Amino acid sequence: MGPGGEHVATELAKAGLDVVGVEKELLGGECPYWACVPTKMMVRATDALAEGERINVLAGRSTIERNWDPVARRIREEATDNWDDTVAVERFKSAGGRFVRGDGRLDGPRGVIVGDEHIEVSKAIVVATGTRPRIPDIKGLDGVDYWTNRGAVQATSVPASLVIVGGGAVGCEFAQMFARFGARVTLLEGQAHILPSEETEACNLLHDVFAEDGVDVRAEQAAVACASGADGVTVTTDKGSTVAAERVLVATGRRADLAAVGTSTIGVDEKERWIPVDDHLRVQGAPGVWAIGDVAGGGFTHMAVHHARIVIADILGRPTPGTSDRAKPRVTFTDPEVGAVGLTERQARESGVDVRTGISKVSESARGWIHKVGNQGFIKLVEDRARGVLVGATSVGPVGGEVLSMLTLAIEAEVPCDDLRHMIYAYPTFHRAVEAALADLGN
Repeated sequence: MGPGGEHVATELAKAGLDVVGVEKELLGGECPYWACVPTKMMVRATDALAEGERINVLAGRSTIERNWDPVARRIREEATDNWDDTVAVERFKSAGGRFVRGDGRLDGPRGVIVGDEHIEVSKAIVVATGTRPRIPDIKGLDGVDYWTNRGAVQATSVPASLVIVGGGAVGCEFAQMFARFGARVTLLEGQAHILPSEETEACNLLHDVFAEDGVDVRAEQAAVACASGADGVTVTTDKGSTVAAERVLVATGRRADLAAVGTSTIGVDEKERWIPVDDHLRVQGAPGVWAIGDVAGGGFTHMAVHHARIVIADILGRPTPGTSDRAKPRVTFTDPEVGAVGLTERQARESGVDVRTGISKVSESARGWIHKVGNQGFIKLVEDRARGVLVGATSVGPVGGEVLSMLTLAIEAEVPCDDLRHMIYAYPTFHRAVEAALADLGN
């Protein structure tokens, strides 16, 4: 029961349904205990360090003394209650739900098994089991005390050196965070760029920023072997190079474990990447069963909660629009933030869209110029020329994720680009870089 599952269970219980919530670990799932919330506390701390360094350019002279203790303490005490979900469980119970601690497994479309208990279901089953780290087949890795995101979040000190395997969003966030706290970080990515699913311009910019932060980015180098030694771990890449470090962090994505969920009992092949659902999250071929969030291919807490709202309405018989993939936002919380929504230019072209793009530099906007140091970023817009609407956008900058919201609205509502050009953009805000990108789009 992550954020999506907890929301469904709580709201249905409040609506008067007899609801049983099943969770093996902590109620609330990955996000509040090992992912979104604690990692953003880490980001907040590292951003403060970076701003402290910028005092030397903007406001005088500063001396920075790094200390991980306040970060670890805040995560332990404020975010996770020392990884205790008592408050969350009591909140769910007070809403009228019954909580069962255990490993739930489907037993057909009308039953769930938790240990020795068989729960008969008369109305609905909502599968919200999330995902687990995808651990790559690296020789010797099983003999290494490696971190995933959980180990990194629970760290009580910063390792002197760290190898991160995987240059996606999670790997990039941890790379910058630990580097800014003094670790010597090497980031390995098997594909041509870090953040390979994002626009090339974002990947290249982040690569340059990481170099300034002291992160050794090695693209097109996949880890193939690990070995523990007296001084830590040595990682060998497919290019024959080696890198030694005190710690290894594996950040190579996540996967749904459908075999553990028991999806074969509802007609879903356990080898599928996720559970196939329709636009109201109903499991195909299994009436009375819904699936939400990561296990349904959603990804991100905001998608799980979006799914949850649809399922709540559907179960209660209330009309509701279905989910759409048109405007799914995503943010990588590096400095600068990398926000994106919809299709990249490459994805749009591969989909047969008649593409036109516009781009502007944040540093050339009035607010970016005022911001000065730490003002790297850009806005990139991807337009369907034939329809005159945006199908994708990337917002990179000091508040790239915040600027993304208006672009998400524009794509979801299919606001004509001509209308966006005639909007009034407050001066001097970072949003004016969107206006400049629209002007470039017109050219």
